[in-house]
Order: sequence, then structure tokens, then C-alpha cells
Amino acid sequence: MRNLKNDEASLGPPPEGPADAYGVGPHPRPWPEGPQWDPDLLAEGDRRNVPDAFRYRTVDSIVAELDTRRHPLRVAIQNWEHDFNIGSIVRTANAFNVAGVHILGRRRWNRRGAMVTDRYLHVHHHATVAEFVEVMAAESYVIVGVDNLPGSVPLETARLPERVCLVFGSEGPGLTTELVAVCQQLVAISQYGSTRSLNAGAAAAIAMYHWALQWADPPR
Repeated sequence: MRNLKNDEASLGPPPEGPADAYGVGPHPRPWPEGPQWDPDLLAEGDRRNVPDAFRYRTVDSIVAELDTRRHPLRVAIQNWEHDFNIGSIVRTANAFNVAGVHILGRRRWNRRGAMVTDRYLHVHHHATVAEFVEVMAAESYVIVGVDNLPGSVPLETARLPERVCLVFGSEGPGLTTELVAVCQQLVAISQYGSTRSLNAGAAAAIAMYHWALQWADPPR
């Protein structure tokens, strides 16, 4: 599995507003010492959207700490159309501290909605469905597709495996026939209104939360 190179492009200055709404200012001296501290952030302030415990720390040190408590949950996203939902799904995956995010298809994906949260995740690319399936089998993961398809069971009544990879399709077409064929289970989010399905980003958030209710301990 190959980690994708993170997009280092600047997001530009934060919107105007109270300083504490978008981060903290320069750290008062004396500065804390150790390799986990970023001298530039200590000097200039930290405007990243991170918890207070991670303020002023390097990305590498944050990732290392997150790695000690990753959830076994993984998510996979089909990337055939440069879907804007991918970034949103990645951001949600960061919130649930998943073990990995898997991009299927095109290597380049729409990072806009991720808000650089991919820097704190392990993101892997698979050019083909077969390559993805091989990796999941080697890691003893169950592949579960999330889509409103014949044969799907309601997510709200489904017991998801702990070592599961939830798979999401592109906005509109959903999961491809090829990927549906390799799913060991299909789940669907029940709809009560006039639309057939939810936005892919919203569906992913619901599915990850459903897994967390079954397997994740509340944060301390």
C-alpha cells in the first residue's frame, strides 16, 4: 500500500474574526522543548483546526500519537469522477481516527472538503478493484458496501464487523457493478422522504458513526 503525497498547497489566511475562533497566537516564552514542538508554530501561532492538546505540535508527532489509538475501521471511496464528496468523507474519517482511507481509481482526488485532515491519516491508492480486494484479504478485512441496492440490509439493524472496510461510490452512480460483486455485505440507510438516497458524504458520516456506536469507546 502506498501513501498518497499530501497536498501542501496553502489554504490562505483564515477569515477575519476573533483570534480564539481560528486558533491561538504565539506561545509565550519560555517555549516547551522537545522534537514534538514546531518552532514556527510556537513563534507565529497555530491556526490549525486541531484539539488544544495538539496545539503547536508537528504533524509527524500528532500522527504518531493518533497511530497509538487508531480504530480498526477503514473506508474506501471510488474516485472515477473527481467527486467533491471525497474530501468530506476523508474529513469524517479523520474525526473517527480510522486505520486507513483507500482511494480506488484515479490517484488525484478532490481535497477541497478535506481541509488538510488527510495529513493526519494513512491514505492509500489502488488503481484497480482487484488490487484493493487483495490488500483487504491480506489484512483480514470484511468489505461492506454502503448503497441503496437490491439485497442491502438496513444499516440501522446491521451488525458491522470490527475489522470492516466501508465502501462508498461516486455521487450519482453509486457503487460500480465490479465493486458490488466483491462486497461481502451491503447495507443501506433507510430513506423517509422523497429522495432516493443521501449525499455520499452524509451517508459516509452516518455509516462511520454507526460503526463507532458498536465498537468505539467514548473519548476520554
